[in-house]
Amino acid sequence: MHRRILGLLTATSAAAALCTLTLAPTASAQKADKTDKAVAAAEFVVSEAQFNQMFPNRNPFYTYSGLTAALSAYPGFSNTGSDTVKKQEAAAFLANVSHETGGLVHIVEQNEANYPHYCDTTQPYGCPAGNDKYYGRGPIQLSWNFNYKTAGDALGIDLLNNPDLVQNDAAVAWKTGLWYWNTQKGPGTMTPHDAIVNGAGFGETIRAINGSLECNGGNPGQVQSRIDNYRRFTQALGVEPGGNLSC
Repeated sequence: MHRRILGLLTATSAAAALCTLTLAPTASAQKADKTDKAVAAAEFVVSEAQFNQMFPNRNPFYTYSGLTAALSAYPGFSNTGSDTVKKQEAAAFLANVSHETGGLVHIVEQNEANYPHYCDTTQPYGCPAGNDKYYGRGPIQLSWNFNYKTAGDALGIDLLNNPDLVQNDAAVAWKTGLWYWNTQKGPGTMTPHDAIVNGAGFGETIRAINGSLECNGGNPGQVQSRIDNYRRFTQALGVEPGGNLSC
């Protein structure tokens, strides 16, 4: 479309149009963006130093700035209730994230043999990026074509056609984790966000994320791993973990 339009322009106006299309953001826009990110980081209950303490061996992909940039997608996250509840929610999210990614080490699912299994061909939109492109990615390992579609629609990002964004853009990756945390019940009865802010306890966050495989005695070792992370992170943030830690 751009070629047809430019073909009707004079050489001078075409050059001007091309310059317009490639202009970098203005200094004021860049300053505003930096200010917004600084405010998000300042308001988050986990400081960058605490984040680094929690994840000493993290993959450089999982940046603190990527996390704080993603917070605007769900402003209620770690920003609801008392200061204690806010810190408990941040710790609970990061504890589950740590478990899912081996301490923020893994960006993608490690078992590549599973990759073709995540295309639900009964969905009308299919798997336009390829049947093997909807494997687990990001801090809560987003997987399946329908989850990429639903998360992308919620976030205003075309993840169905561009699933690689979740492993190439840190803010997008963190947003998909926050999307699940704040909106999805999974095999549980409430979202992980609601579980913490309504006092149901950390155990209900586990149930929402992987309860069908881990809870009710399914895999107590995995549950304990998540609980251990949560206890460590609440201690780092200076708050009590609360009750109902297991599922």
